[in-house]
Amino acid sequence: MTEILVTGAKGQLGSELQGLSVRYPSWSFMFTDIDTLDITNLQSLEKFCTGRKFQYIINCAAYTAVDKAETELEMAYLINRDAVKYLATIASQHNAILIHISTDYVFDGTSCEPYTEFQTINPQSAYGRTKADGEKEALKYSQSVIIRTAWLYSEFGNNFVKTMLRLGAERNELRVVFDQVGTPTYAADLAVAILSIIDDTEKQGVKPGIYHFSNEGVCSWYDFAWEIFNFTHSKCKAIPIESKDYPTPAKRPAYSVFNKTKIKQTFHIEIPYWKTSLYRCLDALIKTK
Repeated sequence: MTEILVTGAKGQLGSELQGLSVRYPSWSFMFTDIDTLDITNLQSLEKFCTGRKFQYIINCAAYTAVDKAETELEMAYLINRDAVKYLATIASQHNAILIHISTDYVFDGTSCEPYTEFQTINPQSAYGRTKADGEKEALKYSQSVIIRTAWLYSEFGNNFVKTMLRLGAERNELRVVFDQVGTPTYAADLAVAILSIIDDTEKQGVKPGIYHFSNEGVCSWYDFAWEIFNFTHSKCKAIPIESKDYPTPAKRPAYSVFNKTKIKQTFHIEIPYWKTSLYRCLDALIKTK
């Protein structure tokens, strides 16, 4: 039986993986979070994994408080860099494959063409630098698969979609930046992609390296908010503003569009259009109200 360790299992992506795991009865998943496994402590990791035979480690854990990372740098590095180093060490000890999730924030956002995996990274925030260093640690291990994603949302946890739904119910209008462009990523679609990669690896062997994944298409945060309000028939009006009118401690990439050719061709993955996935998520959220 294929044994898979998932860290950060209570987050958006980890929660989606939990829901999908029932579709793979021949795979044994162990879902962990900070309350059951401290990935920032190598000794704790080694003790936890003793006697177990994990073939895959999916690292969904991350410090994602982008603005707080500017002042909580030590904690951000501990989770986003050091823990990745320890997980790579454990993966090496078990001859397991490490699947690590990274971010668009490793780029500076100055491109005008979709970013490929081969372009030079240049993070502009503390969060981005910690994630970039985490990638470097993962890449030191020859059986690492790094998946960069962007603008993640789901029915779980805190994210842009749920924030817009909440604020849209409270306000008549909401100011949203229009000069930051990217592509939303439905965590459920990313979870499907990860499990497809494992399925492919089981059949053909590991194909290590960096891959980009988001939904298809392009939009601004304003477009994203507008679509949420339109679909839910919200009375709240989205007002487009410039980034300079909404200053934040951490600098955001102005352009976060990914070229996803590599992941689609390597693993034969079909990626849904961002609006299609957004509607699926909104339907699910509306039904649970």
